[in-house]
Amino acid sequence: MSRGEPPPPTLPQAPARSGWLGFLPVSALEDNLRNINLETEEALEVDEEDDELVFTFDDLPLVFSCPRHWQADPAVDMIMQTWRMRERMKTVSVALVICLNVGVDPPDVTKTQPCARQECWVDPLSLNPQRALETIGGNLQRQYERWQPRARYRQSLDPTVEEVRRLATGLRRSAREERVLFHYNGHGVPRPTANGEIWVFNRSYTQYIPLSIYDLQSWMGSPSIYVYDCNNAGIIVDSFKNFAEQHEREYVEQVRAGGPQAGAAELPPPPSLRNCIQLAACSKDQLLPMNPDLPADLFTACLTTPIKVALRWFVMKNDLGHLAPQVKLEHLEKIPGQFGDRRTMLGELNWIFTAITDTIAWNTLPRDTFQKLFRQDLLVASLFRNFLLAERIMKSNDCTPVSQPKLPPTHQHPMWEAWDLAVDICLAQLKNILGEDRTYVPSSFFEEQLTAFEVWLSHGCEERSPPEQLPIVLQVLLSQAHRLRALDLLGRFLDLGPWAVNLALSVGIFPYVLKLLQSSARELRPLLVFIWAKILAVDSSCQQDLVRDQSHKYFLTVLQDPAMLPQHKTWAVFVLYSVVQGYKQGQDEAVAGNLISICINEMEEADPVFKQWLAICLGTLWDKHEEARLRATRCNAPESLEALLVDPAPEVRAAAVYALGTFINSCSERTEHANTLDQNIATRLLQKMLEDGSPLVRKELVVTMQYVVNSFPNNFISLMRAIAEEDESASAGTSSTMLGKAGSMTRVSSEDKLSRQMMKQRRSVVGVPQSLSGSVTELNRMGDSSILTTPKRGRKSVIGLAGVGTQHHVASLASLASMACYGPEVTTKFKPFYLKVVGGLMVLERDPDSEVGTMARQVLDTIYNKMVVAERDRQGSGVFRSLSQAELHSVSAPGSPAKPSFLLGESPPGHNTTLPASFSKSVTGGQHSLTVPSDLASKPAQARMARSNVSDIAEDGQEQGVRTTFLAWSAKHFSSKLMKLGEDMIDMESEEYWAKQWLYERNEKIKQRATAERNSMEEGSGRLDVQLGVVKIGQAPSVLAYSPYTSSLAVATRDSILLVRDKEVSTSWGNGNSRVSQISSLEFCNSHERGLLVAGSDDGCVRVWRGWEDTPHLVTGWSLLPELVPQSLAGSRVSHGLQLAWSQTGQMLVGAGDAKTVRLWDCSAEVRLGDLPTQSDSCVTALDMDKGVLAASFGDGQIK
Repeated sequence: MSRGEPPPPTLPQAPARSGWLGFLPVSALEDNLRNINLETEEALEVDEEDDELVFTFDDLPLVFSCPRHWQADPAVDMIMQTWRMRERMKTVSVALVICLNVGVDPPDVTKTQPCARQECWVDPLSLNPQRALETIGGNLQRQYERWQPRARYRQSLDPTVEEVRRLATGLRRSAREERVLFHYNGHGVPRPTANGEIWVFNRSYTQYIPLSIYDLQSWMGSPSIYVYDCNNAGIIVDSFKNFAEQHEREYVEQVRAGGPQAGAAELPPPPSLRNCIQLAACSKDQLLPMNPDLPADLFTACLTTPIKVALRWFVMKNDLGHLAPQVKLEHLEKIPGQFGDRRTMLGELNWIFTAITDTIAWNTLPRDTFQKLFRQDLLVASLFRNFLLAERIMKSNDCTPVSQPKLPPTHQHPMWEAWDLAVDICLAQLKNILGEDRTYVPSSFFEEQLTAFEVWLSHGCEERSPPEQLPIVLQVLLSQAHRLRALDLLGRFLDLGPWAVNLALSVGIFPYVLKLLQSSARELRPLLVFIWAKILAVDSSCQQDLVRDQSHKYFLTVLQDPAMLPQHKTWAVFVLYSVVQGYKQGQDEAVAGNLISICINEMEEADPVFKQWLAICLGTLWDKHEEARLRATRCNAPESLEALLVDPAPEVRAAAVYALGTFINSCSERTEHANTLDQNIATRLLQKMLEDGSPLVRKELVVTMQYVVNSFPNNFISLMRAIAEEDESASAGTSSTMLGKAGSMTRVSSEDKLSRQMMKQRRSVVGVPQSLSGSVTELNRMGDSSILTTPKRGRKSVIGLAGVGTQHHVASLASLASMACYGPEVTTKFKPFYLKVVGGLMVLERDPDSEVGTMARQVLDTIYNKMVVAERDRQGSGVFRSLSQAELHSVSAPGSPAKPSFLLGESPPGHNTTLPASFSKSVTGGQHSLTVPSDLASKPAQARMARSNVSDIAEDGQEQGVRTTFLAWSAKHFSSKLMKLGEDMIDMESEEYWAKQWLYERNEKIKQRATAERNSMEEGSGRLDVQLGVVKIGQAPSVLAYSPYTSSLAVATRDSILLVRDKEVSTSWGNGNSRVSQISSLEFCNSHERGLLVAGSDDGCVRVWRGWEDTPHLVTGWSLLPELVPQSLAGSRVSHGLQLAWSQTGQMLVGAGDAKTVRLWDCSAEVRLGDLPTQSDSCVTALDMDKGVLAASFGDGQIK
């Protein structure tokens, strides 16, 4: 679907402000200009005067500038689990202690006449005292039941101390670890004492009896919440803290006294009384309001009937109808509707009140306090919302409510003005509704707040204060009328970054969006999958919630919905990946939901990010899951994934390799069919991916080969034994035993192997120059044959190896891939599959990317370690003079292997001379990292020898090994900004834009200057014989390259690159070549912007450097021509190494050398485009390319 087309008619379109969900795709991880190639003329301008094609700098594509080329930390800045309450609590019991003694006022307070009389909206003097007391108690219970209907309520009306004790202890016993609420109405008893006592009655109601808060704490225990509605209630709060500290001191003393005594009874858990919640009607020196127009229990009324109090107070505050002249206090009792019905006036007012109080709390309280008070307990949250109203109303009557924990003042928060406006607008309709039976018109409050939130989003960023309307957006999700817009704005907010996701989760968005997954509305699907992708990119623990509620099926439905665009399905498949990642129950549910077949059916989509995540999801689904592997085998999933190995997007290829690797690793019981299937997969991976240009892909290939090695350990151990024996015999003159010179041994690396070959060859050259044709295609030529033969005719010199006879070898990467550098003792006794795997790992060990090389070396060293330990177990430790190094680097020690079935002859004797070099603890670098387990170094040598048959086992029971962070790096895409409205539009005020403009203007001036100098030369006035300076360097330079638009000169020596600027060396760094190779060519690419330096080596490898002007950093590297033999190993053969030519418009790198072909390389897709035959027996000495024409010069004098 093109970007300008409307969405499918079957999917309702989101509002105009959410056009990103309608048809604009999420940008892929690739360059948008990938399709520009050598023949593309869309970016050209035609100069009509001279009829020449001219490029503009804006039109030139960039290479090696995708996210995979920036060495960024793959970790997402996430704050895990801060939004989840560690322990959700529930108030299960409520004690209502009412001390009124109706008809008798306490002696210590003189009340005004008239004064406030109503208790729970009942005038106690209008009924007989006992009936009034019972009615008030019943009303108070019903008022609390509205907020927590399932709690256990117990009333204690005008109680004694003993009745309070029995009530408190009984409720604590039944509540166990849950919260108990203690509500105290002390309007009929004296004020609390300074000693921390409240008052109750004796049995005959002739005396006031003090009840110590200390005793009440002992009976109530914790967790508890206390509500004090009495005069001078702040005294109780202060005393409560002192008594809590006293309880803690007594507990410590009790522990000290009873600790040493034997047989002492177990002590109760330490008290946590200081964490109890308290709400008090006024401070310690204040009396309750006595306004006759207000209830006597105003504080209780605010906490339990907030809307009724708020409306009465609003009307009274405005002079009994000054703002709403048609509304009287008696009208308020007739407001239609129910609190739970948001379509009615009363329901919407309650809804608005909840949103406003939540907003005030979220914007004023610390996050942990907000979570504890407003999200942990339903009843506590309701009481604290209503407490904010109580503070506002009580403050207006010269009372200051007190709470513990203490809250900041909120009575003047600006959101209260929004509440007054909403109340005023609603009450203005009341007369017409009551008198003329008109329909209630819903308030515009939520629409206005959403608009305010949208304004914040237009300028919002992490540095600004959070949007105060975020809790209101949460409330709007409950409204079907505003839900679509609210989800749209919420998605835009979450797209700002992980910090925004954490804010949304902390405000309580999670249960709402989880509940919405039960909706069948198709127009919500793009919004919900986007929101869930954002949440899971930051907090993957939500996978358990999805599976528990069976909500993962929603995303299976989205994935199969033909009306969904590829980016919508990408978000859905990422959610499903998060569900199955490391979660066995999630894998089981996904297998049951046919996720494997669904993903395979969707692989025909062209969107690269979608295909990448389909492969990643499959690989994660069947990782270590035998049933999923069997299901995938029946669905021919490996064949579908192999089709992705030739995809132009390296991320897709890497994902396919990852998925095939986990497929191999998921087999727990080896059968003949499983072995054949896995070996075929591994063989095709080596054939297709060993020469892949992206380190991203090659790292996954190393991990996959590790899985292959782990699947057939005995076979590879025997092969490594044979290789070690040949390496030992090649070291003629040193020793024929397995002892090294100093009692320590190292495995011969692939580089050392080639170097030793060349040294032997220089002493004795055998035969006529012959070679293998080279490249990974040599793997294919091996086929199923057991004996490798050398082509009769070749172009490269032969490196003869003493003791091998007529077998000849080539000192190139191709010889390693085909194992041609080893003799028949290795190549004729083992099946080709095992030779291919080890040969491929040897090639990867010499990879130009250091991380790939280190990972491959780790795998080979691990095989070697196992072989050494097996040999020691078989022959006895007496063979070794010193085992310290062997144990230090051993990561596993299997028992002595049985004779492998794959051997064609007898098993070679198990003698060798080498052990692996030291493993590095970890290798990290940007996108990917590997973790190397090593805990043996910290153990004594005797302990290491004692556990010679014990492997290093990870916590999950699996052997640790090399790993990449490809999944974490890929998932980081979803935590970054995905909504890109008008992504083709350029921000002309951004720093990046102006930096590019400066570069382009500089380039134009340099082009004009160059044109003037060229014209002067043509006119004869220019000079070329002026020496600008002399720069001396320590080594002889071999290659020079000028940066096109700067005065920088890149100078290459054997293995170093120097940058000469202003007649001096400003920067120098090593290219990272092997010891036998050297730099043979330099090229600049992306030179019209921040240029990259491409360095080619005579072993066929290419490395790309960024930041070469100050801090060089390797961007990527690959083997362009693996069949090239380094000049130092070429013997008498004349070679100029690897020669390069670069085309910026075609994003193509051309390489050639002492080979039969000129290789064309697509640097955008990082794959080989094709080969051009040289039709010459001489090496290529130079390459150049201009306007699509390639020129090559040869050593025999030809130019083609």
